[in-house]
Amino acid sequence: MQVNYVSPAAAAAAVRAAFSPVELLDPAAVTALQNERLARQYRYLLERSAFYRRKFAAAGLGPDAVRTLDDLAIVPFTTKAELRDSLRAAPPFGEHLAAPLAEVIQMQASSGTTGSPSYVALTQRDAVSWQEASARSLFACGIRAGDLVLHGFSMSKGFVGGLPIFQALQYMGAVDIPIGADGGIERLLAAAFDLRPSAIVGTPNFLLHLAEAAQAQLGRDVREIGVRRLVVGGEPGGGIAALRTRIEQAWGAKLCELMGGTDLGVIYWAECDAQDGMHMTAPDSIVAELIDPDTGLTRPFTDGATGELVYTAIEREASPVFRFRSGDHVLVTGTRCSCGRRQPKIRCFGRTDDMLIVRGINLFPSAVQDVIEGLRPAVSGQVRVIADFEGHSTQANLKLLVERAEHEPAGLTLGALRQEIEARIRGALAVKADVLLAPHGSIEKPGAAKVKLVLRAMPAIDGVWGGC
Repeated sequence: MQVNYVSPAAAAAAVRAAFSPVELLDPAAVTALQNERLARQYRYLLERSAFYRRKFAAAGLGPDAVRTLDDLAIVPFTTKAELRDSLRAAPPFGEHLAAPLAEVIQMQASSGTTGSPSYVALTQRDAVSWQEASARSLFACGIRAGDLVLHGFSMSKGFVGGLPIFQALQYMGAVDIPIGADGGIERLLAAAFDLRPSAIVGTPNFLLHLAEAAQAQLGRDVREIGVRRLVVGGEPGGGIAALRTRIEQAWGAKLCELMGGTDLGVIYWAECDAQDGMHMTAPDSIVAELIDPDTGLTRPFTDGATGELVYTAIEREASPVFRFRSGDHVLVTGTRCSCGRRQPKIRCFGRTDDMLIVRGINLFPSAVQDVIEGLRPAVSGQVRVIADFEGHSTQANLKLLVERAEHEPAGLTLGALRQEIEARIRGALAVKADVLLAPHGSIEKPGAAKVKLVLRAMPAIDGVWGGC
């Protein structure tokens, strides 16, 4: 069995506009390719997947029910809860496993931040497909063959930001420095100053924390490292303009955002130099739909459209999903781009799992973070939503814990600061907030795990000012 460490196309890609010509295809050509592969994948699932054979039969779908993208609307959605039930029913990889266990060469796990981890199986072909899509994405974000890349995502727990990112960087001809966020701030900074990487991958909040820690702990400015690219994902933040600017200024480097998920791949959305949203980089292996999250009806990818992303794998052997509701809520930022890529551009502004309903208003924590970030330097930018109620809905005011700035503006009392924050939240998000002000440095800083903007209980912090 051949192991693909480096793509044969890696060196040639350096002089192209995209890692793969597929990214530059005319939309009509992409649709034709997707139609062919979609019909084939549907038949494959009927033959190989007990989970989907049962699901399609329950919906009254015969062997020729899905021939083109237009037929997807008649297929029921697959949900995360269904996949978890499938995993419990037939461990280790569930009833939706569609390849023999003997052909599985790798497994990965989701981070489990919204429940039990999902375990995903990969065949040799699947693994190469993941590497290809991720390499395209990293290339779009500005990483090139020969680049030395500091690995700032977690390398533990089977997380796709770990080994699969390492594999993708190797596949595209770059060199990964595989320390990971769990290796610790000190070791990461030592490697960065010693090796002078040209790029860093990691979560946005962690990369900002890394830069601040270098100054606070070592008295050194990370801009002396000479990093050219910051590639971020895994949590909200990369698409928040004020936070993006802070990170870019801290490192003296350009930041581009990416997005993916364990159930489909590693990375399949990525931002190019235009920095105006993320392109779908793997339309030949993943069909993306945009739906109304309330009705489930499909919406076109047009400028300014919003909705939830739904995915269908069309080139997957081991753990394929069909019309999978991702829970990712996005805004379409454009349908044309100066980079030459032809897929629509998006920004993700929240997840169904994170959404709260405050007095009838749908609220994503990332929107709160955006408002608080805009209040700097009066605050540090750190905020947590205290959702100390059952479920995701409340009739009470939104409770926020906001960290004070290290050097607060002269003449601004805590009472005035609190009133200003509450007024900004109400004006921007149409909800009333009760704000608690935490001492500077008291809110837990990002590390190997993703930042949790929503807490179900008030953390034990001394010196919190205000009452709700």
